[in-house]
Amino acid sequence: MNPNVSSRDKRKFVRSTKINPTDPKQRGMPLKKKRGIKVYRILRKYAVYAAIISTLGCVNVAHARDFTIASWGGTFSDSQRKNFFTPFGQEKGMKVLDDTYSGGWALFEAMLKTNTRPWDVVEVESSELARGCEEGLFVKLDWSRIGDRSSFMPQATSECGVGAATSAEVLAWTSKAGGPNLTLKDFFDTTKIPGKRGMRNDPKGGLELALMGDGVDPGDVYKVLGSPGGVDRAFAKLDTIKKDLQWWEAGAQPMEWLESGDVAMSIVYSGRAHAAKTQGRDLNMTWQHSFLFVDQWVIVDGTGNTDSAYDFLRYFATHAKAQADFANEVGYGVPSLEAAKNIDPKVLADLPAGDNVKDSLDSGSTEAVTFWLDNYDDIMARWTAWKAN
Repeated sequence: MNPNVSSRDKRKFVRSTKINPTDPKQRGMPLKKKRGIKVYRILRKYAVYAAIISTLGCVNVAHARDFTIASWGGTFSDSQRKNFFTPFGQEKGMKVLDDTYSGGWALFEAMLKTNTRPWDVVEVESSELARGCEEGLFVKLDWSRIGDRSSFMPQATSECGVGAATSAEVLAWTSKAGGPNLTLKDFFDTTKIPGKRGMRNDPKGGLELALMGDGVDPGDVYKVLGSPGGVDRAFAKLDTIKKDLQWWEAGAQPMEWLESGDVAMSIVYSGRAHAAKTQGRDLNMTWQHSFLFVDQWVIVDGTGNTDSAYDFLRYFATHAKAQADFANEVGYGVPSLEAAKNIDPKVLADLPAGDNVKDSLDSGSTEAVTFWLDNYDDIMARWTAWKAN
């Protein structure tokens, strides 16, 4: 579930991750204002929390439950269950449940506000990782309990996270829309290529893709977003196709829409596109101006299952062959350097790495994480209002 609205409590101190959010030298951009204090109407805020908790189920921190891992669902989680969750549970002689997390901060905000902990380990994106670590929801990791940190790509480990998978949002279309050389510029041109457009329901990624579609170089995207009028420019670009946009929450949706003809073009997850191509389905995609992710596993603090969570992270980190099997099955990358040696060369050529991502935007960069930590609440509120109008 993507968030509808979230707020940040006033804090007396800031818990630091690798990025110190109060140090302008680490930001890569001027320090415009202190992050922090967004005030929303109390009734609206708690109505949102109530809806979220009813979805999660009210699991009080002190209430015993089975060990639970949350990830992205669908075939992605199916492969994780086969290669990681079930074998780990069998090795430890314990029951392991898994649940679906669809991104955003709202679920974690609700956990903090209601003192509930429905999950023990979660796969998260970079901005949620940094915020959860800063706000104390995610455990600061003791790597002696996990394994060799140097066995991962440097960008795939952090104070609170262990690399889980690498992926990207890419542009995809069928032959009905055109040949193999379409771009984000074409995505935003419904006169040239009529039809609906599919996009993930999240401003994080949505605004960046809009600016790249408006001609902004990937290296300048966060400079533009952080400048006066930059966010307005991104929304203005989205306005040009707003009436033709269909918003997806789960990665399977845009693939179904493309196959059925409901949309002419869509932003999709790279692994989904890889799977469709290997199955011989009618699909073209481009890596140009894609939006990259290096997801990381985090341990949710205060669940009572911290030891089991560490055991799972150690299992994952020390089973490179299982990580390679996962990559070969679903077409997403893994951050283990050893695992890469066992990935099928045909799959490796279709992963978000090397020349494939030379013109892409990294969602885990210092500029990206800092921008979204500073601005997510305001932009999410604007995004929700914009979609409703």
